[in-house]
Amino acid sequence: MNRIEKLRLSALNNVVNTDDFYYHFFKCYDEHMNLPEYERYALAYKYAFSNLAPSIDEGELIVGKYSHCLTDEQKDEMESKYRDIARATYEKAGYGQDSHMAVDYELILSHGLEGIISKIEALEADCDEDKKSFYTLCKECLRGVILHSEEYAKYARAEAEKCGDENRKKELENIADICDRVPAKPARSFYEAIQSVHFVTYCLSLNPYKFCCQQFQLGHPDRYLLPYYQSDIRNGVITKEYAQLLLDCLGIQINNRVPAGLSSGYMVGGRDEKGNIVANDLTLMCMQTIDNIRLVFPSVGLCYTDEMEDIYIDKAVEILSHGCSHPAIFNDDVISEGLMHYGVPEKDAHNYIHSTCVEITPVASSNVWVASPYTNMPQILLDIMDREYDSFDQLLTAYFNRLDGFIKANFEDMNSLRIYRAKNCINPLLSCFVDDCLARGRDIEKGGARYNWTMPSFVGVANLVDAFAVIRELVFDKKEYTIKELSDILDADFDGNEDLRLRILNTIPKYGNDIDSVDSCFGMVTEHIINECAKYKGSHDNSLLIPSVFCWEMHERFGRETGATPDGRRAGFPLGDGSGPCQGREFNGPTASILSSTKWSHYKLIGGVAVNMKFSKKSMTAYSGKVITALVKAYMQRGGFEIQINVTDSEILKKAIACPDEYRDLVVRVGGYSDYFVRLSPEMQQELLLRTEHLI
Repeated sequence: MNRIEKLRLSALNNVVNTDDFYYHFFKCYDEHMNLPEYERYALAYKYAFSNLAPSIDEGELIVGKYSHCLTDEQKDEMESKYRDIARATYEKAGYGQDSHMAVDYELILSHGLEGIISKIEALEADCDEDKKSFYTLCKECLRGVILHSEEYAKYARAEAEKCGDENRKKELENIADICDRVPAKPARSFYEAIQSVHFVTYCLSLNPYKFCCQQFQLGHPDRYLLPYYQSDIRNGVITKEYAQLLLDCLGIQINNRVPAGLSSGYMVGGRDEKGNIVANDLTLMCMQTIDNIRLVFPSVGLCYTDEMEDIYIDKAVEILSHGCSHPAIFNDDVISEGLMHYGVPEKDAHNYIHSTCVEITPVASSNVWVASPYTNMPQILLDIMDREYDSFDQLLTAYFNRLDGFIKANFEDMNSLRIYRAKNCINPLLSCFVDDCLARGRDIEKGGARYNWTMPSFVGVANLVDAFAVIRELVFDKKEYTIKELSDILDADFDGNEDLRLRILNTIPKYGNDIDSVDSCFGMVTEHIINECAKYKGSHDNSLLIPSVFCWEMHERFGRETGATPDGRRAGFPLGDGSGPCQGREFNGPTASILSSTKWSHYKLIGGVAVNMKFSKKSMTAYSGKVITALVKAYMQRGGFEIQINVTDSEILKKAIACPDEYRDLVVRVGGYSDYFVRLSPEMQQELLLRTEHLI
């Protein structure tokens, strides 16, 4: 079994457990309860990293992972003595988002953590006491990470001394030398750069105020790693094959850092700050990692523009055709236009990340709360079906008035949570790598970031649009039912009215089939949402309310809680899985689906637009890739935001349901993110089976 296969199997079975860090942090934190919070935090943070046990698996080249090294006595002590302290600290952070972002990796690689400490010391020369306390805390946290890396160096040397395999011994000695240098100092090589990027991200994921798993993204590695790669290739330091191996090891470590069910990865392609196309060897190699390791992470996004050579989109489609669920393909031009619409300068508008699924945030400068919160769009319709209306327009007015109330209430709730967190919470290490926290002398949780947007997500818009079409035809145009009569039928989940349900599903026009009268309604809804969200600004600097129409896995959760809806959907069934048509309603094929999904403007929905398409794996031929590529290009040329492709076979999915142990690494695209199929709920598995499977 080769190195990557061993490491991927280990990662597939890995259980993310961070108790080792939190045990040591809260042990020291408890012992210094009389100190001011910043001093107490600094001592505990350095103590935790000084005592956190290094862990290096056989064959690993990129190191830094959570160990499971607590003794039974320490586990008991954690539960009996420190767990309550940890919970109380967690409660200071309150609810709300975290880690849906990418930090300034270029700063880390060019300066090293010691260089960032020097930058902080320069800022300390002329500042007040509050800022000085913040800066001191930041420096101590950076030193804690450096200490932890030094512990890894010692551990790797000790392992090398015991190793009987000469090749592995040299690898461990090299790991030790690299950990002695980075992330403390600037990276000098491709290997050092990858190790530095991973190690800092792994340490960032250990946040005492949020002792749950974090999802930091790795930005654009085909940009910040490129100078190191080119130099090493030119000077014969590494081969392209070894560079690919290091990228694959990095990808595997993401799976050791982030549990399935969440999302973490990186983006490639797009344009740089000068507007030049970014497309190079690393663009292809970072995508190739998906195929090589065949795990749920990295979640990769290809930033596409028509000016890129076809080799890059062809590579993406080739990987997708193998049954991989990445890369998702993003429209660089549309997203950059959207970011500039919300005030991001053009040079920064090309440097963004899909924060986990499809939510867009500027790299190295964001504290954006994505998907905050989700809104169940069909449920609002059910709520207003408690009375009759004189016209369809009157019903629409009632719907939008109620929706506006939800938007306002949700905004106020999210803003109050931000204010609460700002009063009670800090994240000093993260603040070191996010503009403009250090320049302002302000922690990221206290509004130090340049962009503090909140991004509510509106789920089930396709169900709503289809439901509007049904109500307009049956209640107002043909007057066959009253609202009350239709509502009673829905309350009974169509019991005794299956003929009506089938008529609704099969004869009344549905979104996704290139029918203007229905498709235009989707645009009407999203335009209303955009305009309503634009009315609100939060308490932090640059704290806009920016909407999205994707769902992560909330379409299944909301569907479980929602009764039958006028579009023919039964009670409990998942809502639509994104911004495309509802499951099984693409009657006119993939081209019509793409036309419908791009009849409304996407660029202001920077919070995320996800269009899922499913193609039959058994129908794939040598020509099929060209067809998928043409469809993707058409979607992009028509202003589509993002499209994600599942090439699978319903028969395989059925076998996986029957024999889950045989398909533990089967990865599928869900509603903006990917997950292992056999770990999904039975309802979600059935929902994926029912999505339209296009034959090409």
